[in-house]
Amino acid sequence: MVVAILVVFMVVVFILYLHHPFAKCFCWRIQDATPPPPPPSTSTQIENIPTDFPTNEGASSTSSTHAWNYDVFLSFRGEDTRNGFTSHLYKALCQSGFNTFMDNDLKRGEEISEQLFKTIEWSMISIIVFSENYASSSWCLDELVKILECKEKKDQLILPVFYKVNPSEIRNQKGNFGIALAKHEKKFKDNIEKVQTWRRTLTKAATLSGLTYKDDCTASESDLIQGVIKWISSTKFNQRQLFVAKYPVGIDSHVEAIELLLNIEANDVRMVGIHGLPGVGKTTIAKAIYNRIVDYFDGSTFLENVREKLVTNDGIIQLQEQLLSEILGDRHMKVGSISRGINLIKERLSCKKVLLILDDVNKWRKIENLLGKCDWFASGSRVIITSRDRNVLTALGKDPLIYKVKKMDQCEARELFNLHAFQTDKPEEKYSELVEEILHYANGLPLALVIIGSGLCGGSIGQWKSALKKFKGIPNKDIQDVLKISYEELDDSEQEIFLDIACFFKGWYKDDVINILDACNLYPDYSFPRLIDKCLITINRSDKLSMHDLLQQMGREIVRQESPQMLGKRSRLWFYKDAREVLVGNMGSDKIQGIVLRSPKPVTLQVHAKAFKRMKNLKLLIVHNVRICEALECLPNGLRLLDWPDYSFPLPSTFCPQQLFKLNMPRSHIRLEKLFKKVFQFENLKDINLNECESITKLPELCTPNLENLDLSSCKNLVEIHESVGFLDKLQYWNLVYCEKLQILPSSLMLKSLKIFYLNGCSSLEKFPDIQPGMKCLDVLELQSSECLCCPQKSGVLGLSKDLDMVTRMQHLDDGKHLSLPSNVGSSMDMTSTSTGPELGFGSTVNDGFDLGSSLMAHTFINDDSHFNLYPPSKKRRRT
Repeated sequence: MVVAILVVFMVVVFILYLHHPFAKCFCWRIQDATPPPPPPSTSTQIENIPTDFPTNEGASSTSSTHAWNYDVFLSFRGEDTRNGFTSHLYKALCQSGFNTFMDNDLKRGEEISEQLFKTIEWSMISIIVFSENYASSSWCLDELVKILECKEKKDQLILPVFYKVNPSEIRNQKGNFGIALAKHEKKFKDNIEKVQTWRRTLTKAATLSGLTYKDDCTASESDLIQGVIKWISSTKFNQRQLFVAKYPVGIDSHVEAIELLLNIEANDVRMVGIHGLPGVGKTTIAKAIYNRIVDYFDGSTFLENVREKLVTNDGIIQLQEQLLSEILGDRHMKVGSISRGINLIKERLSCKKVLLILDDVNKWRKIENLLGKCDWFASGSRVIITSRDRNVLTALGKDPLIYKVKKMDQCEARELFNLHAFQTDKPEEKYSELVEEILHYANGLPLALVIIGSGLCGGSIGQWKSALKKFKGIPNKDIQDVLKISYEELDDSEQEIFLDIACFFKGWYKDDVINILDACNLYPDYSFPRLIDKCLITINRSDKLSMHDLLQQMGREIVRQESPQMLGKRSRLWFYKDAREVLVGNMGSDKIQGIVLRSPKPVTLQVHAKAFKRMKNLKLLIVHNVRICEALECLPNGLRLLDWPDYSFPLPSTFCPQQLFKLNMPRSHIRLEKLFKKVFQFENLKDINLNECESITKLPELCTPNLENLDLSSCKNLVEIHESVGFLDKLQYWNLVYCEKLQILPSSLMLKSLKIFYLNGCSSLEKFPDIQPGMKCLDVLELQSSECLCCPQKSGVLGLSKDLDMVTRMQHLDDGKHLSLPSNVGSSMDMTSTSTGPELGFGSTVNDGFDLGSSLMAHTFINDDSHFNLYPPSKKRRRT
């Protein structure tokens, strides 16, 4: 019954075939139930040959991962077609740029050679030219068996060409094919299974989609050959999937987000940028997107390592030729020069809907060298650019579509690492603690997870521990090489800033670091956006600097490599033991630019008295939790930051740091009259913190016209402040809290920028200074527990803001005592009661002349000691 149905089906197919208008010409045959493509019209037969030829239905995309030695392998019967059709086909394939194998040079024998088997294995496409006497050659039949074996095992592509033979004759082994196989059965009667294998293979091959050419075909053999080349071009370039990753963990969410930006259904031209730090997976994601959407376009290409290739003219020309070849399917195309390449790209591709991916771009002008103005893309085209530098992607348009790839979360990172380290997502329990340490070290960077995981695969616990210890001290070179590319693209000042942040300033407030680096003439206002765009640093919600742990390690490794063996010849010392060794052993040199000596617990060190003598280029010195045994004989005058609390001795007499930006030496034995010599100006100095310095009795003339912050709180022996301090135009913050012996302030204050002034606990203060016109910035004034009984009377002067007229809170006033302020302080102060104090009507005043305005949005306290406080003591007054 089944045989009868099959016979009827074949008869019907044959009748339909005879009546088809294209039946007498070569045609496509589609396997099983796959519907055939529409036949070409008689006028454009070759042009309309389908390019979506499904020879490998169900084949995976892994074929794209093989490194093929040949594009095409030709299997043919020499006596039938060697000097005719096959030789013409071979020549046309070579001229089209396809690396084609034709076995002219191999010696034939009874058995096919191992060399030929290898050639078949490493060919991407096999073209089988079935001709009249093909089956009479055992050599050809062995080739055919190997070819179909490679199709099954290696996903190779096969194109059968039925040259002047009927496919059904091969499938059913009739006619010459039947005769040839009968002869083989007699010849190989002792190995009949071999012949049966040939029969099965012929049947299978004849059912594959292919091209048929007959003697009475209206098209020429040349047309057939061009059809073959067109199919191969389409198959080789447009139908190939890219290898994404061995374990594509966490890719899908990124791909879906970027697909929304691409909006393939829209008929406009869109350019989308993919941005992120080195090693985060930008290229991997771009490949996955390519595989997902490539079928929507007339042509496509993925240009890798663009940054490296665009350096030279030859590299640009190579990329132009690759772009044209892969989109047009013409491997033979040459452009000759960059300008001609740009014109060819515009002329040949402006009418095609294309997908173009440019991987690892570092400068937009180089893209213009490659493609021109990028205004030629046809509607529906999509361009994807990956870059480490966000600034490159801003050139994509007014509102560029940019997707930032973030580092992996902990779950994804653990899965990716486990798959590479254990070949499973469930590792052995005994490795669990080490896995967590490695995940913390890699900090979500896929590059590090893959490299470290693969390197540790199969290792013992001891090997893992040793490797992890090494990575923390000396970073993995493969990881460093990738991360270092972004650093090497920075200019000199940007590199210096990056290294300073990596070694010293990670976790510091951005503005503080900018001020310090600006004092070092490194132009941070320009460089910070560049470093952020390149993902080398970030700024968190608290306005603090941050960077990926591996980038920080990379920066520190760069410094270590400056002098691997000689600590004193490195530019920066941040590791406590290294800095201690240099300072105690007097090993410093003029190479050192910054030192951090921060002990985890209080210690006393025998720092050499001349430890800093040779450090003429030292700019940053931070010493915490360390006391020294003897006074230093010298400090570098080029210091910009001196941060040394609890320094136990007077500063060296020769020390005159005129470029100093910040002086932070609380609880030290500093003598200001020796540091601030009248003949020198300290124009860069903006921040002084000398709180609890009991050695200070008098604040001399500072010669610091740009000083912004002055903290002398709890200087218990401070008695007098020089008159000039009252005229520091840039001073914004002044803290004199609990200077119990302070008697004399400047007689007049003309501090135009002063915002915060603390005088709490200055119990010996004789009088409050006159407030001169122009002090309109003052927001906070605290006088709690300060006795200002003798105040000058100077009426008619509005020294502070006229808007200082609102007080939001008032505490209990028990006996009617009043604070005595100058006559120019206070004209009207509205006091509104709260539940904790008596109700006072609007219009209550404290003396005349000082308007308490709305610029002072602070709480007010008048306590039972008759002392006025314009800020609650519990509120944080200043960021430290």
